[in-house]
Amino acid sequence: MSAVIAAVVSFGIASPLGAEQIGQDAELCRAGRGPAIQVNVQGLKDRTGELWLELYPASRSDFLRDDTDLIAEGKTFRRTRSRLPTTGSVEICVRVPRPGHYALMLRHNRVERDRFSVWSDGAGVPANQPLGRSKPTLDQAVVTAGAGITVVPIKMQDLRGFGFSPLG
Repeated sequence: MSAVIAAVVSFGIASPLGAEQIGQDAELCRAGRGPAIQVNVQGLKDRTGELWLELYPASRSDFLRDDTDLIAEGKTFRRTRSRLPTTGSVEICVRVPRPGHYALMLRHNRVERDRFSVWSDGAGVPANQPLGRSKPTLDQAVVTAGAGITVVPIKMQDLRGFGFSPLG
């Protein structure tokens, strides 16, 4: 794991004024009860649909694998999802089983389907590098979660021309 992302870790997160913490695990981040990862979402195209944050094992063979397979094998997988607030900054929180290395995938599910739509959905990973025309790699998605709340900024990317890139 050559590109392990260093993240800010704290025990009581002060959210920016107007930020809304969303997702099924939002209360953990609001209360500063970890281990959990709070993603500060940047560059949303719009406020339609849902935001999905997925937590995977930090291994090449497991990143982006089908969730039912991972769960059946007893491996780490967690998806938290929520409708987007109409205004303000957005933070989405996901609990982690224990401190350690994990892979994150953030998806702006604009058309509310269970499958990713390259034509309408946005995507983001912690490395915040343009994804181009390929799936994100494990190195782009790895984050180290501490015992408290680990804060990670992720810039959303949408299809522009021939590949995915952030707005502006």
